[in-house]
Amino acid sequence: QVYHHRVPETLVAPHRPPPRPRNPPGRPTRRCMNIENLSKPAGFDPFENAQDDVDQSSDIHIRVQQRNGRKCITTVQGLDAALDLKKVLKVIKKEYCCNGNIQDDEAMGQVLQFQGDQRQNIGKFLVENQLAPKEKIKTHGF
Repeated sequence: QVYHHRVPETLVAPHRPPPRPRNPPGRPTRRCMNIENLSKPAGFDPFENAQDDVDQSSDIHIRVQQRNGRKCITTVQGLDAALDLKKVLKVIKKEYCCNGNIQDDEAMGQVLQFQGDQRQNIGKFLVENQLAPKEKIKTHGF
C-alpha cells in the first residue's frame, strides 16, 4: 500500500516570481559617465553676470565651495552690519538642519559659513524674513 501524505498549504512556501534581470531591456550594460556630458553649453560664460566692483558692496553673495570629495560649504557675505548675525545663524541652522559659523575676514567682513549646499535655502530665508530684497541676492557656484 502506498500512502500519499498531503502537506497543509500553510507549510508550503509561497510562489516567488523569478528574479529580475540585472540589466532591464533598453538600458545600457555599463553605466559609465560620458565625458561629452561634462562640457558646458556653447556660449556659456560663468562670469557673464560679474561686474566691476562698482555698487557690489551692497549685494549679498551666496557661494558654494567644494571641499574634499562630495563635501561642500556655503558662504554668505555682504549682510547688513546692523543685523545680529549670531541670531540669524542660529535660526538658519535650526530651520535647515545644518551646522554653521561666523568667520571674520579682513576684506569681506563677517562671513557666514554653512555645511552643505544651502544656496536656495539661504536665499529663500533672506527674502521670506525680509532681511534682503531678492534683487540684491547674488547666487554663485557650480
